Amino acid sequence: MRIGYGVPVSGAWATPDNMARIAIRAEELGYSDVWTFQRLLTPVGHPMGPIYRSVQDPTVTLAYLAGVTSRIGLGVAVLNLPLYSPALLAKQLATLQTVSGGRLTAGLGLGWLEEEFAASGLPFERRGARAEEYLDLLRKLWTDEVIEHEGEFYRVPASYQDPKPVPGPPPILLGGMADVALRRAGRFADGWVSSSQEDLSGIKERIYIVKEAARAAGRDPESLRIVCRGVTTPGPAGQPGRRPLTGSYEEIRQDVADLAASGVTEVFHDLNFVGEFGAPDVDPADALRRAEEALEALAP
Repeated sequence: MRIGYGVPVSGAWATPDNMARIAIRAEELGYSDVWTFQRLLTPVGHPMGPIYRSVQDPTVTLAYLAGVTSRIGLGVAVLNLPLYSPALLAKQLATLQTVSGGRLTAGLGLGWLEEEFAASGLPFERRGARAEEYLDLLRKLWTDEVIEHEGEFYRVPASYQDPKPVPGPPPILLGGMADVALRRAGRFADGWVSSSQEDLSGIKERIYIVKEAARAAGRDPESLRIVCRGVTTPGPAGQPGRRPLTGSYEEIRQDVADLAASGVTEVFHDLNFVGEFGAPDVDPADALRRAEEALEALAP
């Protein structure tokens, strides 16, 4: 089981110094990866909550952290594919893979917030079909000498896109909660990453759908990475109705072991989705202090 940690990207604690401090210490403690997430904008009056109000760009954050670390993996979960030009995203991720020495994991998704599509000049409809074409084109841009593509959603005239990512293309994880998204991950991706809204008590059933889709597509289901974004909330032990990855550090560690037994291959503890860390009005120093405590206590 690989254990990762979410770096500060949401709210007042997401400062450059705090990002670097968490990433460097995570590397020292033997964590496998540090992770970011994306939120392009927050519509006025939307009920999604304060943790999405102020979010740093995930790829720029990872590029910064690539320069202050040397071994730890760098993950994003997830970038919403339809919001980008395929050629531009391919270029950005190829460069990030190269400058980090091959440490990138590219988690990708469809997006669910209609206002982000409107702001990007894109239709919300048929985003699943758009994403499948996008994935094929992304891999071509990373591997083919000459790229020429004429699809339903994208066109690339015969072109070169160099340099290619070194030491090779980053692994692609796909997110999503619907059955169609889970099957897409099994057919097309190197693995699946769960959502911050995932009911972890039922994750075994989600994993089954992903792996069955991989098997039906002639792929080895056991080769897939199954990554759990762990919305982790340290607190008192023995709380009634306790959700997985909440409570005492001992309880959280046991939850990680239970997730491994369910088929999860990687968990990353993410405090950004907890209000006392990821909200825009938190005390950055206090949030960092408590996040560092959890970082030490939950180290692999």
